[in-house]
Parts: sequence; structure tokens; C-alpha cells
Amino acid sequence: MKPGPKHIAVIRLSAMGDVAMMLPVLLAVIKAQPNIKITLISRDRFAPIFAGIDQIQFLGAEVYGKHKGIIGLWRLAKSIKGLSVDAVADLHHVLRSHVLSLFLKWSGLPVATIFKDRKAKQHAVKSFDPEQPWFKSSHERYAEVFRSLGLTVALTPDVLATSSKRPDGSADFLQGRARPFIGIAPFAAFPGKVYPEGLMQELISKIKAQFKGTVLLFGAPGAEQKTLDQWALVGDDILNCAGMGSFTQELNLLNQLDIMVAMDSGNGHLAANFGVPVITLWGVTHPCFGFVPFAQPIENQLCADRRQFPLIPTSIYGKTLPKGYDQVMSTIVPKTIINRIMTLLEKDQP
Repeated sequence: MKPGPKHIAVIRLSAMGDVAMMLPVLLAVIKAQPNIKITLISRDRFAPIFAGIDQIQFLGAEVYGKHKGIIGLWRLAKSIKGLSVDAVADLHHVLRSHVLSLFLKWSGLPVATIFKDRKAKQHAVKSFDPEQPWFKSSHERYAEVFRSLGLTVALTPDVLATSSKRPDGSADFLQGRARPFIGIAPFAAFPGKVYPEGLMQELISKIKAQFKGTVLLFGAPGAEQKTLDQWALVGDDILNCAGMGSFTQELNLLNQLDIMVAMDSGNGHLAANFGVPVITLWGVTHPCFGFVPFAQPIENQLCADRRQFPLIPTSIYGKTLPKGYDQVMSTIVPKTIINRIMTLLEKDQP
């Protein structure tokens, strides 16, 4: 059998959730091939996700700067080739990554590309059948790319041990705070994936009353941060983590959580990478398409009621919001979320 590559270039330029989903897969590759070297090509801001893993080096892709356009991608391909990689894994499969992979293929490197099964997923949206088997997870699709290059990849929860042992710097921020630490990431890229603000504030109030711990709010600097600032005024046991420091510091806080409640968005994937139980709220999207956070059970996937909103899923990624569907998330009542949190916390008790 031909030996697998020793130094592989991995391309995944965006978005944060999809980039985060690579981590368990890369850890599985490293676990089976401890001497492998991985050069990860992505946006610089995602580098902290992979910090502290010796076998991974990061190459920032400035796709709106020096790597913009055909000439920029050619420049990026030359940089990758100069690192003496011996194979390429395109985990993105968009025009930009295709052109970059093509340049590398012309230089003699073997290239493997992810198969996203877009047509079958689009058909499933138009003719959704909840009884049909779910699609492969993105994690498994990533793993298939590496296997096609001759590498061994076993996706088991224990691969996260490397991730959970990374240095942590959040002790001071959380010192003296009561557990459980329950994270809430209330935002998403599209309105149909966001829990209504009134219900979210009700949920936070019920979590405070029920569990007597600390609620950590996660979001982006700017408008989301301002909203969370207002929510955090309710009590000292609510901490707004948005804009409080670097992305590395935010990851350190995620690593400390006992539970995360997230939308179908990147923060859920980041928390799951630390082995944190993640409860995901699904609005106009559906977990069947393969975007469930790593190693999270089906019981943690709380979906909007299709009996009231039969067009769910309205699209694969949640971009489509039909008239009257702005309240789909309201069918996931706070009590349902509270009950799931309680079950998960009781499971963790010795």
C-alpha cells in the first residue's frame, strides 16, 4: 500500500462554524498519524482555534488583500508549494478554493476535495421527509477527504482530549463565580435561526432561578455586544463575554462551561470542541443536513415545531425566511430548554 502524505495542506477559508468543525477531524488525523504535519490555510482570525497543537501550522489567507483574485491565489499557491507539502485537502469546495487547488494540482500535488452532496440536500429541502436518514455530518465528510489521500481517521469523542488540555487563561475572570457555568450564544447569521429576544430573556431569568450558577453570554463586538450589555444588567451572575478580550480569551471561557445553549451557529461548534455539552436550538434549519456540533446527541437538538411550520427546513443554511415564519423559534419553549439543561447537569453528577 502506498504510504499516506507526511505534510498536507488543508484549505478551508470560511465560515467560523465550518472552520471549527475541522478541529476534531484534524485531531483524529494526528492521533492516527502522530508524525504528520498539517498546514492549515484559512483566515488569520481563526488561528486561535488550533493553537497549541504542535502538528498544525497556520497560513493566513488574505483573500481580500494580497491573495485576492487569480493573481493573489497564484501567489498563495506558490507560498503553499514552498512549504514542501506533499498533498492537498480542499475542505471548502467553492470557486476560490477550487482555483487554489487547481494551481497546486498543476504543480504536481495530489488534491482531494470534499463532496458536499448539494443537489441531494436541496432536493431534501423541497421534499422534506423527517423519516429519511440524516445526511453525513460535515465532520465525516471532512474525514472522507483525508481517507481518500491514504490517511486513517477515526472520529471518536476521545480525540478531543488534546483540545481540552490546551492552556486556559480564564481562571481570574471566573474566580469566585458560582457553578454551573451556563453559556448562551443567542445570535446567528440569519433571523430565522435566532431565538426571540423576549423568550431568551425569559430563559436567562429561569436559568438563574433554577440553577443558581453563572450565565455567560457570547456574541460579536458591536451591536450584539450592546444588546448583551443590557441583558447583563439584570444581575451580577450574568457576564457578557462579547468584546471582553481576544478570541483566545473567549475560547478559554468556552472551555470552562458546564453547558452551552446555542443557535445553529459557530459558538456551538467551538464549545463542542472542548467536550462541552451543547444544546442547539434549530429554527428554520434542521440538524439532518450534517451541521450538528461534534459528538452531541440527538436529544440535544431542539427543533421548531414542523406541525405549525411545515416548510421547515426552509433552506440548508437558513437564508430563506418565508412569510409568517419569523416566530418559528417560539415553538421551542424555555421549559423544554431548562429540562434538557437539568438532565445534562444531573448526568454529570458523581
